[in-house]
Amino acid sequence: MSISKKTNCCRILDSLNISYELLTYDWSEDALDAISVADKIRMPHEQVFKTLVLKGDELAVFVIVVPGNAEVSLKKVAKSTGNTACSLLPISELYPLTGYIRGGCSPIGMKKHFPTFLEETAFLFEKISISPGQRGMQILIQPKDLQSASQATVSNLL
Repeated sequence: MSISKKTNCCRILDSLNISYELLTYDWSEDALDAISVADKIRMPHEQVFKTLVLKGDELAVFVIVVPGNAEVSLKKVAKSTGNTACSLLPISELYPLTGYIRGGCSPIGMKKHFPTFLEETAFLFEKISISPGQRGMQILIQPKDLQSASQATVSNLL
């Protein structure tokens, strides 16, 4: 599969005049997790953020963006997002709902905008890495620019 240089995420960032750096890496089905990606692009695990899509009892569908090395507490996420309970969206529902697949899900450019929550530790770094919506690609972006482009609420999710 060839890597397209312009994903929905990249086109949106371009249209907003937000700068980012595109990184590419070799990927495999058995190493799609954020830790593996961080190792491949030689970045600290806590600086490579993963995008997770969840279902809640108050927010039907919502998105969180958290450090790749984070163990996510669903109880804490529920409380931080105004839900009393939440769960990860089943993988089978990810593409039909967002237009993205596991290992290539971006908080920017989904088929529909969902409430998005960015873990506050993102602001400890000048730039963080996120998926722009395709496996084998990452972008480096300033947290404030990610917050703006994804319309995210900054939250303590961990």
